Amino acid sequence: MTASSTGTALESFDADWQEWHAAHEQHRAHPHGFLAVTHLHWLGDEPTPLEGAPGTWSVEADVVRVVLAPGDTLQQDGRELNTPSGATLEFGPIEERGGINLVSGDSVIELAKRGGEYIVRPRHPENPLLQEYQGTPAYSPDAAYAVRGTFVPFEAPRPTTVGAAVEGIQHVYEAPGEIRFKLAGQELVLTAFNGHAPGSLSVLFTDQTSGKTTYAANRSLSVVPGADGSVLLDFNRAVNLPCAYTDLATCPRPPAENRLPVAIEAGEKIPYERQDQQ
Repeated sequence: MTASSTGTALESFDADWQEWHAAHEQHRAHPHGFLAVTHLHWLGDEPTPLEGAPGTWSVEADVVRVVLAPGDTLQQDGRELNTPSGATLEFGPIEERGGINLVSGDSVIELAKRGGEYIVRPRHPENPLLQEYQGTPAYSPDAAYAVRGTFVPFEAPRPTTVGAAVEGIQHVYEAPGEIRFKLAGQELVLTAFNGHAPGSLSVLFTDQTSGKTTYAANRSLSVVPGADGSVLLDFNRAVNLPCAYTDLATCPRPPAENRLPVAIEAGEKIPYERQDQQ
């Protein structure tokens, strides 16, 4: 490869990263994204009013009950659920890590299940965390941190228990296999979980930059294996999870084996909102 073609390839690599990161930042700053979360409520069996949400809320036997007073508004898929005389609503059961979004005025009311418990998280576009968001600092893209690896499936998916950003709960993921790769002269392995998109994998990890230039608890990388198991691990696209920005998140921590013994100076850094807490 000539010097000019090498330069062109690097310019294209940089431009692709800039386009990807701009789109990721736009998604993160959505008016009802996680930066808009104003409260984190854990439901119990006693009917309780929740700040930021209409009605009283309780859960029993995997069914969430919401009692609305006359004048309260709660919509689902554009349909008002209350009546002029009030209403008692029931939702559930909800699958682990699943959820539904309800609407009340300008707020989205997220009802979800995390660590076996039901939570309610109101999201409002005027939340100061969202309004004051400056973007996320990141390393300049470096092609040396885009490495090839191999996805090796386990004989059967392995239930893997990991901790969470919130004390007292745990997440259990099905790990379909591991990714083997080489970086900084070392043979490395990462346990992979199923990703959000069909056919994709999600990798949670820390490395020797964690707690120094990158967020201490975790970062995440999405990969898509080829039919032959080949994968591209582009750590320039390693991103922060919601817990890097707000204490109102229940993000999983990486499994112990995903604490890498190398410094990955690529991807997103500690958010401005957390830099005084490291």
